[in-house]
Amino acid sequence: RMDRALSPASPAGLSAYVVVSQLLGLMLLATTGAWLGRYRGGVAWHSLLQFNVHPLCMVLGMVFLQGDALLVYRVFRHEAKRSTKALHALLHGLALVIALVGIIAVFESHRTKGIPDMYSLHSWCGMAAFVLYLLQWLLGCGFFLLPGASFSLRSRYKPQHVFFGIALFALSIATCLLGITEMLLFNIRDSYSHFVPEGVLANTLGVLLLAFGLVVGYVLTRDDWKRPPLAEELALSMDFKTLTEGESPGGGS
Repeated sequence: RMDRALSPASPAGLSAYVVVSQLLGLMLLATTGAWLGRYRGGVAWHSLLQFNVHPLCMVLGMVFLQGDALLVYRVFRHEAKRSTKALHALLHGLALVIALVGIIAVFESHRTKGIPDMYSLHSWCGMAAFVLYLLQWLLGCGFFLLPGASFSLRSRYKPQHVFFGIALFALSIATCLLGITEMLLFNIRDSYSHFVPEGVLANTLGVLLLAFGLVVGYVLTRDDWKRPPLAEELALSMDFKTLTEGESPGGGS
Protein backbone atom coordinates (compact mmCIF):
# COMPACT_ATOMS: atom_id res chain seq x y z
CA ARG A 1 0.00 0.00 0.00
CA MET A 2 1.20 3.46 -0.85
CA ASP A 3 0.76 4.82 2.65
CA ARG A 4 3.40 2.43 3.97
CA ALA A 5 6.02 4.15 1.85
CA LEU A 6 5.54 7.45 3.64
CA SER A 7 8.54 8.42 5.70
CA PRO A 8 8.16 9.28 9.40
CA ALA A 9 9.57 12.68 8.40
CA SER A 10 6.57 13.37 6.15
CA PRO A 11 4.63 16.57 6.90
CA ALA A 12 1.92 16.35 9.53
CA GLY A 13 -1.38 15.22 8.09
CA LEU A 14 -0.03 13.90 4.79
CA SER A 15 -0.05 10.27 5.90
CA ALA A 16 -3.68 10.50 7.03
CA TYR A 17 -4.85 12.02 3.76
CA VAL A 18 -3.02 9.40 1.69
CA VAL A 19 -4.56 6.60 3.78
CA VAL A 20 -8.02 8.13 3.33
CA SER A 21 -7.45 8.40 -0.42
CA GLN A 22 -6.56 4.71 -0.65
CA LEU A 23 -9.57 3.67 1.43
CA LEU A 24 -11.83 5.76 -0.80
CA GLY A 25 -10.19 4.20 -3.87
CA LEU A 26 -10.87 0.69 -2.62
CA MET A 27 -14.44 1.67 -1.80
CA LEU A 28 -14.78 3.00 -5.34
CA LEU A 29 -13.77 -0.33 -6.83
CA ALA A 30 -15.92 -2.32 -4.42
CA THR A 31 -18.99 -0.15 -5.09
CA THR A 32 -18.49 -0.37 -8.85
CA GLY A 33 -18.20 -4.14 -8.61
CA ALA A 34 -21.27 -4.36 -6.38
CA TRP A 35 -23.35 -2.27 -8.80
CA LEU A 36 -22.33 -4.22 -11.87
CA GLY A 37 -22.56 -7.60 -10.13
CA ARG A 38 -25.81 -7.09 -8.22
CA TYR A 39 -27.84 -5.06 -10.70
CA ARG A 40 -26.19 -5.28 -14.15
CA GLY A 41 -25.51 -9.03 -14.32
CA GLY A 42 -21.74 -9.00 -13.82
CA VAL A 43 -18.82 -8.64 -16.21
CA ALA A 44 -17.86 -10.81 -19.18
CA TRP A 45 -16.07 -10.16 -22.46
CA HIS A 46 -17.75 -12.40 -25.06
CA SER A 47 -21.37 -11.86 -24.11
CA LEU A 48 -24.08 -9.23 -23.73
CA LEU A 49 -22.29 -8.25 -20.50
CA GLN A 50 -19.27 -6.92 -22.40
CA PHE A 51 -20.46 -3.34 -21.91
CA ASN A 52 -19.98 -3.69 -18.14
CA VAL A 53 -16.23 -4.02 -18.71
CA HIS A 54 -16.28 -0.34 -19.69
CA PRO A 55 -17.32 1.31 -16.38
CA LEU A 56 -15.14 -1.08 -14.37
CA CYS A 57 -12.03 -0.31 -16.44
CA MET A 58 -12.66 3.42 -16.42
CA VAL A 59 -13.07 3.66 -12.66
CA LEU A 60 -10.00 1.46 -12.12
CA GLY A 61 -7.77 3.09 -14.74
CA MET A 62 -8.83 6.67 -15.31
CA VAL A 63 -9.70 7.41 -11.69
CA PHE A 64 -8.05 5.11 -9.13
CA LEU A 65 -4.74 4.39 -10.88
CA GLN A 66 -4.49 7.90 -12.32
CA GLY A 67 -5.04 9.34 -8.85
CA ASP A 68 -2.38 7.08 -7.35
CA ALA A 69 0.06 8.01 -10.13
CA LEU A 70 -0.44 11.68 -9.25
CA LEU A 71 0.23 10.94 -5.58
CA VAL A 72 3.55 9.23 -6.25
CA TYR A 73 5.61 12.40 -5.77
CA ARG A 74 3.92 13.10 -2.43
CA VAL A 75 4.27 9.55 -1.10
CA PHE A 76 7.80 8.60 -2.18
CA ARG A 77 9.53 11.67 -0.80
CA HIS A 78 12.99 10.25 -0.07
CA GLU A 79 13.53 7.72 -2.86
CA ALA A 80 15.69 8.39 -5.91
CA LYS A 81 13.98 10.81 -8.32
CA ARG A 82 14.59 8.50 -11.28
CA SER A 83 12.76 5.64 -9.57
CA THR A 84 9.89 7.91 -8.60
CA LYS A 85 9.58 9.16 -12.18
CA ALA A 86 9.55 5.59 -13.48
CA LEU A 87 6.80 4.57 -11.05
CA HIS A 88 4.78 7.69 -11.94
CA ALA A 89 5.03 6.85 -15.67
CA LEU A 90 4.35 3.15 -15.08
CA LEU A 91 1.12 3.76 -13.16
CA HIS A 92 -0.09 6.23 -15.79
CA GLY A 93 0.81 3.75 -18.54
CA LEU A 94 -1.08 0.95 -16.76
CA ALA A 95 -4.09 3.26 -16.39
CA LEU A 96 -3.98 3.96 -20.14
CA VAL A 97 -3.89 0.25 -21.03
CA ILE A 98 -6.83 -0.53 -18.74
CA ALA A 99 -8.78 2.45 -20.10
CA LEU A 100 -8.10 1.27 -23.66
CA VAL A 101 -9.59 -2.12 -22.80
CA GLY A 102 -12.66 -0.31 -21.48
CA ILE A 103 -12.97 1.75 -24.68
CA ILE A 104 -12.66 -1.34 -26.89
CA ALA A 105 -15.33 -3.06 -24.78
CA VAL A 106 -17.89 -0.29 -25.22
CA PHE A 107 -17.33 0.02 -28.99
CA GLU A 108 -17.62 -3.76 -29.49
CA SER A 109 -20.70 -3.89 -27.28
CA HIS A 110 -22.34 -1.08 -29.24
CA ARG A 111 -21.53 -2.80 -32.53
CA THR A 112 -23.03 -6.08 -31.32
CA LYS A 113 -26.23 -4.41 -30.11
CA GLY A 114 -26.51 -1.97 -33.01
CA ILE A 115 -26.12 1.10 -30.78
CA PRO A 116 -24.58 4.26 -32.35
CA ASP A 117 -21.23 5.53 -31.05
CA MET A 118 -19.95 8.93 -29.95
CA TYR A 119 -23.22 10.87 -29.85
CA SER A 120 -23.47 11.66 -26.12
CA LEU A 121 -21.71 14.28 -24.01
CA HIS A 122 -20.28 11.43 -21.92
CA SER A 123 -18.65 9.85 -24.98
CA TRP A 124 -17.25 13.18 -26.20
CA CYS A 125 -15.74 13.99 -22.80
CA GLY A 126 -14.49 10.44 -22.38
CA MET A 127 -12.70 10.30 -25.71
CA ALA A 128 -11.20 13.75 -25.15
CA ALA A 129 -9.97 12.68 -21.70
CA PHE A 130 -8.37 9.50 -23.07
CA VAL A 131 -6.68 11.14 -26.07
CA LEU A 132 -5.36 14.05 -24.00
CA TYR A 133 -4.24 11.66 -21.26
CA LEU A 134 -2.28 9.62 -23.81
CA LEU A 135 -0.70 12.80 -25.19
CA GLN A 136 0.14 13.97 -21.66
CA TRP A 137 1.81 10.63 -20.93
CA LEU A 138 3.85 10.66 -24.15
CA LEU A 139 5.00 14.25 -23.60
CA GLY A 140 5.83 13.53 -19.96
CA CYS A 141 7.97 10.53 -20.91
CA GLY A 142 9.67 12.53 -23.67
CA PHE A 143 10.50 15.52 -21.50
CA PHE A 144 11.23 13.99 -18.10
CA LEU A 145 11.97 10.27 -18.38
CA LEU A 146 13.89 9.87 -21.62
CA PRO A 147 17.20 11.67 -22.24
CA GLY A 148 17.34 14.47 -24.78
CA ALA A 149 15.21 17.36 -23.51
CA SER A 150 17.23 20.34 -22.36
CA PHE A 151 17.00 21.77 -18.86
CA SER A 152 15.26 24.92 -20.11
CA LEU A 153 12.66 22.92 -22.08
CA ARG A 154 11.92 20.77 -19.05
CA SER A 155 11.59 23.84 -16.84
CA ARG A 156 9.21 25.56 -19.27
CA TYR A 157 7.05 22.49 -19.81
CA LYS A 158 6.80 21.39 -16.17
CA PRO A 159 4.04 23.88 -15.12
CA GLN A 160 1.89 22.78 -18.08
CA HIS A 161 2.50 19.13 -17.25
CA VAL A 162 1.44 19.63 -13.63
CA PHE A 163 -1.65 21.69 -14.52
CA PHE A 164 -2.93 19.34 -17.21
CA GLY A 165 -2.27 16.34 -14.99
CA ILE A 166 -4.70 17.67 -12.39
CA ALA A 167 -7.12 18.96 -15.06
CA LEU A 168 -7.30 15.56 -16.79
CA PHE A 169 -7.88 13.82 -13.47
CA ALA A 170 -10.81 16.18 -12.83
CA LEU A 171 -12.13 15.62 -16.37
CA SER A 172 -11.94 11.86 -15.89
CA ILE A 173 -14.03 12.03 -12.72
CA ALA A 174 -16.56 14.36 -14.38
CA THR A 175 -16.84 11.96 -17.32
CA CYS A 176 -17.48 9.04 -14.95
CA LEU A 177 -20.27 11.03 -13.29
CA LEU A 178 -21.84 11.65 -16.70
CA GLY A 179 -21.52 7.95 -17.47
CA ILE A 180 -23.22 6.91 -14.23
CA THR A 181 -26.15 9.23 -14.92
CA GLU A 182 -26.39 7.98 -18.49
CA MET A 183 -26.46 4.33 -17.39
CA LEU A 184 -29.15 5.00 -14.80
CA LEU A 185 -31.36 6.88 -17.27
CA PHE A 186 -30.99 4.12 -19.85
CA ASN A 187 -31.65 1.26 -17.44
CA ILE A 188 -33.98 2.49 -14.67
CA ARG A 189 -35.47 5.66 -16.11
CA ASP A 190 -38.98 4.93 -14.81
CA SER A 191 -37.99 3.90 -11.27
CA TYR A 192 -34.92 6.09 -10.65
CA SER A 193 -36.99 8.86 -9.04
CA HIS A 194 -38.39 6.38 -6.49
CA PHE A 195 -35.02 5.93 -4.72
CA VAL A 196 -34.65 2.31 -5.83
CA PRO A 197 -31.59 0.49 -4.42
CA GLU A 198 -29.68 0.50 -7.71
CA GLY A 199 -30.09 4.26 -8.06
CA VAL A 200 -28.98 4.85 -4.48
CA LEU A 201 -25.92 2.61 -4.92
CA ALA A 202 -24.92 4.31 -8.19
CA ASN A 203 -25.39 7.74 -6.63
CA THR A 204 -23.17 6.60 -3.75
CA LEU A 205 -20.51 5.64 -6.30
CA GLY A 206 -20.73 9.17 -7.69
CA VAL A 207 -20.25 10.68 -4.24
CA LEU A 208 -17.24 8.42 -3.66
CA LEU A 209 -15.75 9.55 -6.98
CA LEU A 210 -16.07 13.16 -5.88
CA ALA A 211 -14.62 12.42 -2.45
CA PHE A 212 -11.62 10.59 -3.94
CA GLY A 213 -11.00 13.46 -6.34
CA LEU A 214 -11.23 16.08 -3.62
CA VAL A 215 -8.84 14.26 -1.27
CA VAL A 216 -6.27 13.61 -4.02
CA GLY A 217 -6.65 17.19 -5.24
CA TYR A 218 -6.09 18.57 -1.77
CA VAL A 219 -2.90 16.55 -1.31
CA LEU A 220 -1.61 17.69 -4.70
CA THR A 221 -2.28 21.39 -4.14
CA ARG A 222 -0.72 21.72 -0.68
CA ASP A 223 2.55 23.50 -1.41
CA ASP A 224 4.11 22.42 1.88
CA TRP A 225 3.46 18.76 0.97
CA LYS A 226 5.46 18.86 -2.25
CA ARG A 227 8.40 16.49 -2.55
CA PRO A 228 11.57 18.34 -1.48
CA PRO A 229 14.55 17.92 -3.83
CA LEU A 230 17.32 15.76 -2.39
CA ALA A 231 20.86 17.15 -2.22
CA GLU A 232 22.13 14.79 -4.91
CA GLU A 233 19.20 15.77 -7.16
CA LEU A 234 20.17 19.44 -6.93
CA ALA A 235 23.75 18.57 -7.86
CA LEU A 236 22.63 16.39 -10.79
CA SER A 237 20.27 19.12 -11.93
CA MET A 238 23.11 21.64 -12.06
CA ASP A 239 25.32 19.15 -13.92
CA PHE A 240 22.51 18.46 -16.42
CA LYS A 241 21.98 22.17 -16.95
CA THR A 242 25.71 22.65 -17.55
CA LEU A 243 25.77 19.88 -20.16
CA THR A 244 22.62 20.92 -22.02
CA GLU A 245 22.77 24.70 -21.74
CA GLY A 246 26.51 25.24 -21.69
CA GLU A 247 26.42 27.06 -18.36
CA SER A 248 28.70 26.68 -15.39
CA PRO A 249 27.11 25.33 -12.20
CA GLY A 250 27.54 28.73 -10.60
CA GLY A 251 26.29 30.70 -13.60
CA GLY A 252 23.03 32.59 -13.79
CA SER A 253 19.97 31.35 -15.61
